Amino acid sequence: MSTHGAGIADSFDLATLAPDFFANPYPTYRALREHAPVKAMPDGSWFLTRYDDILPVYRDPKVFSSDKKKEFGPKYGPSPLLEHHTTSLVFNDPPLHTRVRRLILGALSQRHIAAMEPGLQTLVDALLAAMERKGQVDLIEDFAASIPIEIIGNLLGVPHAERGPLRSWSLAILGALEPVLTPERAASGNAAVREMVAYLGALANDRRLHPRDPETDVLTRLIQGEHGRADEVERLTETELMHQCIFLLNAGHETTTNLIGNALHALTEWPDEKARLIANAGDPAIVKSAVEEFLRFESSNQLGNRITTCATTVGGVTLPRDARITICIGAANRDPAQFADPDRLDITREPNKHIAFGFGIHTCAGMNLARLEARVALAGFLARFPGYTLAGEPTRGGRARFRGFLHLPCRLAS
Repeated sequence: MSTHGAGIADSFDLATLAPDFFANPYPTYRALREHAPVKAMPDGSWFLTRYDDILPVYRDPKVFSSDKKKEFGPKYGPSPLLEHHTTSLVFNDPPLHTRVRRLILGALSQRHIAAMEPGLQTLVDALLAAMERKGQVDLIEDFAASIPIEIIGNLLGVPHAERGPLRSWSLAILGALEPVLTPERAASGNAAVREMVAYLGALANDRRLHPRDPETDVLTRLIQGEHGRADEVERLTETELMHQCIFLLNAGHETTTNLIGNALHALTEWPDEKARLIANAGDPAIVKSAVEEFLRFESSNQLGNRITTCATTVGGVTLPRDARITICIGAANRDPAQFADPDRLDITREPNKHIAFGFGIHTCAGMNLARLEARVALAGFLARFPGYTLAGEPTRGGRARFRGFLHLPCRLAS
């Protein structure tokens, strides 16, 4: 183990990340895995980087809680951001988590997802045709971000003419989850929550008057609730309803946008894998395997959080009750103890037990939809533009939690 790596691990602080970390965090993750896998942070929290330490945390939601009220109260203060991030599905424990997840999964069954594929293919074909007419494009704005916005917009029944603000709202709200909450991030995030609640409130009122098929319309399903014991209907409060809808839009948009954008960028840096994928683009098994590798190699969501409900031990380190934990998904997915030659992109990697979608009761509810979107998008894009190249410097946006691009300029070539 190098003294240089030990120095990187010793000085690591999420509150003071250097610019080169955002460009490539993996050397830092490697140093932490080797020298401080359960890293005590300056703010009193803990940072986990080893796969074998992180998996048990995911497996035990009673000891490692997802409830963020204690953590986010001081961070956000009384604000729309606090209300949203302490009400949404991802930052809650059972029973609210169980109830909302069950409602959402009912509309995201394998049968429903399979039924979306023809419409998804039509959408991707239309985006590809529009890009071909332009020649030089932004792979994020013109392609990767457009796909999940349309899909989630369809699930919630957002009219096409009203989908324009969804991406900017999402970026502002998720940007406020970064380790450092700047005044600018707080202001834009709070404004976005207020605007989304106002918009979704009107949309929900209209849906109550004009309900749709709850089998496929998630908003109708969330409004109507579900039958509990003694045939009692359990419904979300208005506040819970609004924030689950915001969560769906944000989570469905951000992770899939990053997955598609990261994949297309990675292939430009690994030309042999790009050629191999293009040569096998007609093989669904290869495309499926490639998507799993993109999820592992450049995980869309790099960080997760938990808080301990009692004293416990992680990686041989005793943590007290109320210890705040950051789970580093990006580091776990490059752990050589789990993945051979982890810094190499291998589209046929097997086995590939990555945790890009989390694990346990909080495994991403929309993971199979995201996988389908990525498979259709990547197969279609590579079949039409196999000779694509980057046409300028990509823009990442300086975020540690969500790894992706804001802009990815590209020159198309068949």
